[in-house]
Amino acid sequence: MAWIRRGGLTVAATVAGVMLVGVSAASAATGTVNTSGVALTVRSGAGTGYTATGSVADGTSVTITCQTRGTTVTGTYGTSSVWDKITSPAGYVADAYVYTGSDGTVAPPCIQTVTDDYPYKSDSSSEADPWNFYKRECVSFAAWRVRQRLGVDFTNSYGGVHWGNAINWDNAASAAGVRVDHTAKVGAVAQWNTGTYGHVAYVARVNSDGTILVEEYNYLSAHNYDTRTISASSVGNYIHF
Repeated sequence: MAWIRRGGLTVAATVAGVMLVGVSAASAATGTVNTSGVALTVRSGAGTGYTATGSVADGTSVTITCQTRGTTVTGTYGTSSVWDKITSPAGYVADAYVYTGSDGTVAPPCIQTVTDDYPYKSDSSSEADPWNFYKRECVSFAAWRVRQRLGVDFTNSYGGVHWGNAINWDNAASAAGVRVDHTAKVGAVAQWNTGTYGHVAYVARVNSDGTILVEEYNYLSAHNYDTRTISASSVGNYIHF
């Protein structure tokens, strides 16, 4: 049976349980510390309340294995809640002090557990979520993942643009200055312009065989969670926040 309502499609797949997905070295990024002279504190977790484990000198190049959300910090590159997990010394640094060449995330999210942790799974789908999407729709779950995993303050009016149904998301992203392409990446939003409302899903894993694992709502079952492994090339667009 096809469930088509504000972003539902149909395909054969298996609903998955909890899965842990590792961060590959190939997905790591690099950045340069810019603190105007002082050393940047490295902490044991993503926040200023965590124990200091070392420091990185101004101008040092660092390898970023993954990024996560934590304490909001105002630094050289503005105000951000994104923290970078670096390899040497091992720990977390505030992304607001690291030049990466991008205002968005450049490395995979540190949290990559594949599970239904969506906070509104038992609510009515006729209610709006805090970001002004309908709860338990594909767009609401994708918004939750972008906010939770990427640290982006995403709403239905992000970038001064109305995002609306999934079928609008590629155009909305382009208008908001968010990169849209055909390259699969962990943390990207997969987007299709199929059907009346289109569909979006969160890319949880990119496999070496050309497939990807996506998490989504309102696809296999009305207003419920599922995962699918699909061909990366079968996706219409990838949106990179």
